[in-house]
Amino acid sequence: MRTRLSWYGFLFGYILLISACSSVAISPSNTPSTLNPQGPAAARLAELWWVMFWFGTAVFVLVVVLLFAALLRGRRGTNATDPDNQSIDTGRNWPIWGGIVLPLVVIGIVFGYNIYTLAAVENPNAKSDIKIEVVGRRWWWEVKYPEDGITTANEIHIPVGVPVEIQLQSADVTHSFWVPELHGKMDLIPTRINKIVIQADKAGVYRGECAEFCGLQHAHMGLMVVAQSQADYDNWVNAQEQPAAAPTDPTAQQGQQVFMSAGCVFCHTVRGLDDKQIDRSSVDLGPDLTHLDSRLTIAGASLTKNRGNLSGWVLDAQHVKPGSLMPNIDINSEELQALLAYLETLH
Repeated sequence: MRTRLSWYGFLFGYILLISACSSVAISPSNTPSTLNPQGPAAARLAELWWVMFWFGTAVFVLVVVLLFAALLRGRRGTNATDPDNQSIDTGRNWPIWGGIVLPLVVIGIVFGYNIYTLAAVENPNAKSDIKIEVVGRRWWWEVKYPEDGITTANEIHIPVGVPVEIQLQSADVTHSFWVPELHGKMDLIPTRINKIVIQADKAGVYRGECAEFCGLQHAHMGLMVVAQSQADYDNWVNAQEQPAAAPTDPTAQQGQQVFMSAGCVFCHTVRGLDDKQIDRSSVDLGPDLTHLDSRLTIAGASLTKNRGNLSGWVLDAQHVKPGSLMPNIDINSEELQALLAYLETLH
């Protein structure tokens, strides 16, 4: 009975383990899965995972079978005076075949396939015509399209089916760029530039994370990769290239003045804003807000962008994300509503 219960417990635990491998529909709120690849690099890495999983499973099953065989044989017992007993000779062979030969074969196959996969991922055959610069900062991502003069934050837009080269660098400490459904991890190391090529096979929103502990708000350093059709991507680029339009609504105009008087312009850039007294080259503490209202998230992709979250972030950022460089803003309710109205014009 005890043996039977042990087997039932093992099977139940195994079912729970493999059930965690199932993927869910793609959306910004869902946890991304490496076993739900949506690009060629991620597909190769997922294939490597499955190869290692099935080899490991086969070895585990073999060890369990041999263990039970030894236990059953031991219970039957043997006659040491029997001249036909070959158990001693057989026992001498097991360490050689089971302890040396078999592990070398398994490890050799897995290691070789691992080297092959990493080489294919690191040096893709497809050439990339789109280059994006991503700078990791505590605790958000600065995203630049140097050829188009676009700067945004925590959101990367790419066309479907097109390889995109991403240059990764850090402005402070070591970070790690990881979009599980599109590629493996790549570190961002201060003073160095690393590169990866990502490609999405179908349109969707793919969540990424910082995969290297980088401080207090490491867990809230996310980003979104938005894969869209070529036409939608071109429209997005054209819109992002434009400076922010001057607000025409009186409330939004008042909010623009609040934006400047509250000191927001000393940390954030809004292209087109008439603030010539500010040296724009020194404004790099916070994200570029030129097209803030077109983004999906705020606060390092830790909050969905809506009026309520934006209000809480402006007034009490240190409660939402303790330790971030975003200070709490001391403004009254009327100034807050005006500021929100202005920020909502930054399409």
